[in-house]
Amino acid sequence: MKKTKVNEIENFRIGNAQDLEGATGCTVIVCEKGATAGVDVRGGGPATRETDLLRPENMVQQIHAVTLSGGSAFGLEASSGVMEYLKEKGIGFHMGDIVVPIVCGACLFDLAVGENTHPPKKFGRIACVNSEFNLVEHGNVGAGTGASVGKVLGKEHSMKSGLGTYALQCGELKVGAIAAVNACGDVYEPNSSIHIAGLYDPTANTYMDSEEMIMQMAESRPHENTTICCIITNAKQTKAQMNKVASMAQDALARTIRPVHTSSDGDTVFAMACGDVEAPTDLVGIMAVKALEQAIVDGCKAAQDAYGLVCWATLNEKKAD
Repeated sequence: MKKTKVNEIENFRIGNAQDLEGATGCTVIVCEKGATAGVDVRGGGPATRETDLLRPENMVQQIHAVTLSGGSAFGLEASSGVMEYLKEKGIGFHMGDIVVPIVCGACLFDLAVGENTHPPKKFGRIACVNSEFNLVEHGNVGAGTGASVGKVLGKEHSMKSGLGTYALQCGELKVGAIAAVNACGDVYEPNSSIHIAGLYDPTANTYMDSEEMIMQMAESRPHENTTICCIITNAKQTKAQMNKVASMAQDALARTIRPVHTSSDGDTVFAMACGDVEAPTDLVGIMAVKALEQAIVDGCKAAQDAYGLVCWATLNEKKAD
């Protein structure tokens, strides 16, 4: 198994659009050929689109894009721009002369970070156009533009996070992950106590523990949360198998974010397969977990200071001083 680039996985393109002043944006994963897909929703407060369609028993077998968006439920509007882009290219589910692009999506809550705005319809189109360049972008871009972590004590104790990607290859099999990290909790290196981002004390310049703080407070209140992700692979899989891959991939959130899957999170993982590489579902799932773990870490380490929030790099510089 070796590291590769997420934009080197065949038949997929990734594009971003963002409003840096408004602190929001969207990320689109396009598969014009059509991808077999699944989804797993674990958060208690999701804002999603077309997730029921991905159940194995339902009719449509392939989707053409996944939109990850800021703006809470308002951000679902961006997917309509993705649909328009695909329709103009004649890409979608065909019913006679009618073409309906199948676009799934999920949103995170970033309304309180910037100017209480959301990615409009045109942002979905812009992200699709940008996907034609298929660049790998990280940090304060796309759905990660207004993302933050560690929100138990409010914005003054939160840190900036963002969009992260990572990909792995095993033989001909490639599996990649895209994650917009916007958790209530803290982010750690996988299966470790190494703190990357989250709740922190700006006076002492030290990390705090969100789980410990919640237990000390003996209460929980709504926070502006949700980590939304997409797994892509060149494997050949069924809808049922991709739903299993999405389910397995949620382990990455449990290994890196504490607490996770809370009642106010909308944690959602999509999984898309578009290829002819025969591969065991468990292998695809294991690689998905490992790739998503590192994409979550990347989303925090690549972020930059913004909107009054300090990032991982700046905090570590302060510690060094």
